[in-house]
Amino acid sequence: MKIILLGAAHIGRALVDALHEEHEITVIDISADRLAALAARYDVRTIEGDGTTERVIHKAIAQGADLFIGCSPREEANLVGAMLVKRLSGAQTIVRTTSTAYLDAWRERHLDVDFMVSPELETANAIAATLGLPAARQTDIFADGKVQIVELDVPAHAPDNKLVGRELRRAEMPPDSKVAAIIRGERMIVPRGDQQILPGDRVVVIASPASARAWAHACGRREERVEDVVIFGAGQMGTTIARVLLDRGIRLRVVDAQRERVKEIAERLPGARAFHAHAFDPDFLEHERIGRAGAAVFCLNDDARNLYGAILAKRHGVRMTIALVHDAVSVEVYEAGGVDITINPRQVTAEEMVRFAHDPRIRQIAMLEQDRFEVLDLTVRADSELVNKAFTELPATGSVVGAVIRNGDVQFPHKTDTLRAGDRVIVFVESRRASLVEKAL
Repeated sequence: MKIILLGAAHIGRALVDALHEEHEITVIDISADRLAALAARYDVRTIEGDGTTERVIHKAIAQGADLFIGCSPREEANLVGAMLVKRLSGAQTIVRTTSTAYLDAWRERHLDVDFMVSPELETANAIAATLGLPAARQTDIFADGKVQIVELDVPAHAPDNKLVGRELRRAEMPPDSKVAAIIRGERMIVPRGDQQILPGDRVVVIASPASARAWAHACGRREERVEDVVIFGAGQMGTTIARVLLDRGIRLRVVDAQRERVKEIAERLPGARAFHAHAFDPDFLEHERIGRAGAAVFCLNDDARNLYGAILAKRHGVRMTIALVHDAVSVEVYEAGGVDITINPRQVTAEEMVRFAHDPRIRQIAMLEQDRFEVLDLTVRADSELVNKAFTELPATGSVVGAVIRNGDVQFPHKTDTLRAGDRVIVFVESRRASLVEKAL
């Protein structure tokens, strides 16, 4: 596929990293330095210039274009570039936007682009999913909520039980579930019958929502329902997160140091309690009993402030801290500092955009472990050589089919079950092998 990217900043870099091996990529940006950094690392074509001009777009599509992704921080540039590409080449167009007005106009079909992705909305949905299963390191919902992918850390002190420390063939695993991978340090272990889940492992499971919760308990993770959340930061990101969590019935407090923001969120979201205060004020944290909250979400615009705020909230008793990370190198620092969950808005946005460059049969994609692995929701072709074969007969591709959706029903396949044409399969695979699995199915 020939892909045109407008924007070589954070989201653009993440997209290039995920797509460059399988596709021909052209990157447009006004910054020569950002383009040079990309060209030095990846085999991509670069064009320095303004992506809202016909001259630059003509140059970009001269060798053909199948997909345009507008991912620059300039929303108007993304939109204009997409419309030009669509008119001049007919390519599919995807645009990043933080504007609710643009999203509403697109939903009402007033904007001629194929799809819009909101970093705020994607981040809010990721946080809502995490709060739905707080014991998970990461979780994603597939198949309209019928299938859940959970990444769980087994505590280093977890005692042996009917699951931990036993060979998988003899372990008593929750029903309606399948182990997709065991991650031990830097190694990914294919979950064969003679393998074990050990204390300190990280396990990826594909399961029904009920079984996902059972897995968390079986792995020694304490599961506590989150009903009360405090959001620090009432900017556009914090406001969107607040709106999504209120829709899920969660009690909410929003804290910001800017009086105007607090006034605005109180008017826009009357269901939330808004406070004009500093995230680092220990007297406020104590007086408002912030430590009793089930979770605290830090949406400040600086990683160092998010980290400090999360640590301070932990010291005051908050059970679960979620912090947004703006620089990927901060993730390890967050983890070392004791932050429970880190979410990179640029990464979740790139993840949503990446699926458009995959096979059109893919309905959804999730990335795990800093993009080392992917989970695909893929429909099996009628002419696939794997159709009507039992799962024991499928070739070894380093992938695991964790669930099958057939006629609207979800099945968690056993070895003797058979793959059929038209099945939707939820597949866990190493990112470098994803294209092989797509071709095989």
